Amino acid sequence: MLGVILSRKFGHGVKTDGFFAAYGPYLALVLVAGSLRVVVLPRFVAAHAAGRLPREAGAWAAGLAPPLALVLVLAIVWPHGIASALTSNPQARDSAAELLPWIVPSAVAQIYGGLVASALASLDDYEWAAFGFAAGSIAGVVLTLALLGHGVISLGWGLALNGAISLAVPLVPLLMWRGLGLPDGRVFGRLVELGEGVTLPLALQGLYLVGYRFASGLGAGRATTFSYAYLIAAFLVAVTAASVALVATVPFAREGAKPERVARHVVAITWLSLVPIAAAAGVFALAGERIVHGVLGASYGGGTGAELGRLVVYLAPWMVVSVALTIAYPLVFVRGRASWLPLLAVAALGAQVLVAWAGRAAFGLGGVAAALCVTTAAVLVVLLVVLGALARVAAGVAVAATVCGGLAALAFFLPRLVTGAVAAAAIGVVLYAAVLALWRPAGLRHAWAYVRTLQ
Repeated sequence: MLGVILSRKFGHGVKTDGFFAAYGPYLALVLVAGSLRVVVLPRFVAAHAAGRLPREAGAWAAGLAPPLALVLVLAIVWPHGIASALTSNPQARDSAAELLPWIVPSAVAQIYGGLVASALASLDDYEWAAFGFAAGSIAGVVLTLALLGHGVISLGWGLALNGAISLAVPLVPLLMWRGLGLPDGRVFGRLVELGEGVTLPLALQGLYLVGYRFASGLGAGRATTFSYAYLIAAFLVAVTAASVALVATVPFAREGAKPERVARHVVAITWLSLVPIAAAAGVFALAGERIVHGVLGASYGGGTGAELGRLVVYLAPWMVVSVALTIAYPLVFVRGRASWLPLLAVAALGAQVLVAWAGRAAFGLGGVAAALCVTTAAVLVVLLVVLGALARVAAGVAVAATVCGGLAALAFFLPRLVTGAVAAAAIGVVLYAAVLALWRPAGLRHAWAYVRTLQ
């Protein structure tokens, strides 16, 4: 929603480039929140069973305080220095520096919100965290709209309010239930574990930041176009796979993660995730320019809107790989410590620089999008090798992508032969859903059956 407000009010240029430059660190820190949940959920489940959840949660809260305090201080007292590292455009740099002191505290609140939500999840309570997230999002949008006349900074104010509410709402019941107490004295060890868990997700977000930097070299506004396409693709991954991956970590922590079970889990959730993703890619392939123009405003009509729609389609392979990676990553921590992850993170970032450079030189923005897929796929392969499930998952994901992608291609492009793009997209959605409902591929049936067992 904030992206829609940004585009319709401020168009497509240096102001939006500045926003996305500041938004990159926000996304990176929010990924820390997601990674934190991946790391602590198995620990909190075990701690709750042993009757020491309050002390375990308190230790993690205390361990997070020093590095997050440093991040807050840097964002508040040195925003121009950070902005200079994020973008080379002087005007975009000033806009980013104005936003960072508001956006970064919001992300820090999201990190602690992830810790609180994980403690509640170990108690089988997901409602308060979900309510806080929804309430924070709505309040942030309302505040942004009310103060939009003040400029791009209003988006920072909205995000700050969003973070505060998202943390406060679940924190109150956790404190009432005495789920947070004094640390047990092993604070530094928790911080080391968090470092192991956070480095790879941060590096994966860093892949986007590297891509953003290369995209910014193609001209003013091109980085914004790339960012919107990435946000759309990442949103589709998040709503289909991320939530299920986190919720399913609890039963995995209780029952163990053998390679056969890992493979079944990853393939099943991938099937369910790719069904809507393939439909979305088909819609953007045919009517992306019309959708982007209608949602984001006049600045995204014509060639810009068409390019953004194409980029979403180009990111479809990245979405497939990211879905499987999102599902598999938490299972690494169910099996224990993962001290090798920082090395993988560094290797991924180094590889992304080379791949993105080559991709941009060969194919422009499309090549930058392809670079994201190549590097992310390499990371997924390493994780699956460690989990002992590479062959099974690779085969299952390939079948799911082929079936969903192939069916979507037929369902959307056959109508396009006889009618306009928008009408063909609407017909394609109906055909796609109808064929899936009537055909019910074996992989999809098995996926539904598996999800029912998780309940």
